[in-house]
Amino acid sequence: MHSAVLLIEFGSIILGLGLLGRFAGRFRLSPIPLYLLAGLAFGEGGLLPLGASEEFVATGAEIGVILLLLMLGLEYTATDLVSNLKTHYPSGLVDCALNALPGAAVALLLGWGPVAAVVLAGVTWISSSGVIAKVLGDLGRVGNRETPVILSVLVLEDLAMAVYLPIVTALVAGVGLMAGSVTLAIALGAAGLVLFLAVRYGRLISRFVSSDDPEKLLLVVLGLTILVAGVAQQLQVSAAVGAFLVGIALSGEVAEGAHTLLSPLRDLFAAVFFVFFGLHTDPSSIPPVLLPALGLAVVTALTKIAAGYWAARRAGISVKGRWRAGGALVARGEFSIVIAGLAVSAGIEPSLGPLATAYVLILVVLGPLTARYTEPVATWWSRRREPSRPKPAPRTAEAEAPVAD
Repeated sequence: MHSAVLLIEFGSIILGLGLLGRFAGRFRLSPIPLYLLAGLAFGEGGLLPLGASEEFVATGAEIGVILLLLMLGLEYTATDLVSNLKTHYPSGLVDCALNALPGAAVALLLGWGPVAAVVLAGVTWISSSGVIAKVLGDLGRVGNRETPVILSVLVLEDLAMAVYLPIVTALVAGVGLMAGSVTLAIALGAAGLVLFLAVRYGRLISRFVSSDDPEKLLLVVLGLTILVAGVAQQLQVSAAVGAFLVGIALSGEVAEGAHTLLSPLRDLFAAVFFVFFGLHTDPSSIPPVLLPALGLAVVTALTKIAAGYWAARRAGISVKGRWRAGGALVARGEFSIVIAGLAVSAGIEPSLGPLATAYVLILVVLGPLTARYTEPVATWWSRRREPSRPKPAPRTAEAEAPVAD
């Protein structure tokens, strides 16, 4: 009977997610806010709380985080990461300062303490690579001059997660300074080692994993990723970081093949992850934090636009391209929820999860709008502020008459 209820509940969740995804696709929206709302509806305090399938959903959510980071790593080669780090690191520093500090400040003003401040700083800092990539494709801007700048900022944020996530994992676990330092040293050493091996021996690693049989390639890549993620978590390093490093180590045809095979699985388990996060958020806890979430969303939307504008200006992009770059970076999504999920699981601050949920819901909807309208609005505003030129005086008949000698 228990297994039958589990299958019915989990099947209903998957079917519901599929219908929500189709609904969002029809209006060219990100399905993330709908998945979060579904989790709120089926969670504690929601319309129809789940029972038997919650533990199964939790396991699926953990796999979803691992696949999100694996697929992110597959997008980049180690050479690309090193090159972006050398060329665009000032833009990454400005992006971090402008967008992480507001989150930390709000957490401290609300009296949540330094650990919650570090977590909320990450929530407000990291843009959603998935939502932004989809928006750029929908708007036909993939070939624009500002697009490489946008991607460079996203790459730097993703690379920074390899350092940030172990720090957050150590902080929320409550380990001491020495243990936290060891965890960070292990994470940095692992990241550096993987980058070195990927640059130097990437072809050999890919050749070892490669297979002409899609089934074998899928099993090897998926098994290797989950294994490395488990080892990383055992060493008190985030499992997501381990998955990200596996993705970086793979390149060429192997990365392309794995990306094609794993994309449906990523979409499935990522959707389950968003539902799981919503399950652990009581809908009644959102209204008290809605105003801070809205204020934080407005402030960090503006700071993200400013960061993108500055990065595009540094790259020599035109003024219109600078505004487009800033507007495209506003959306937050999957990684903000991943970061908040670490704190929620550890029970750091009860209000942090609801605030992060409301914050992401606002910006994942606002992001596509700012991407589309920031440049036209900025252009209209600049024209309006230009001083009006005096109109030339009409020429009179006397002025037009020839002057007598």
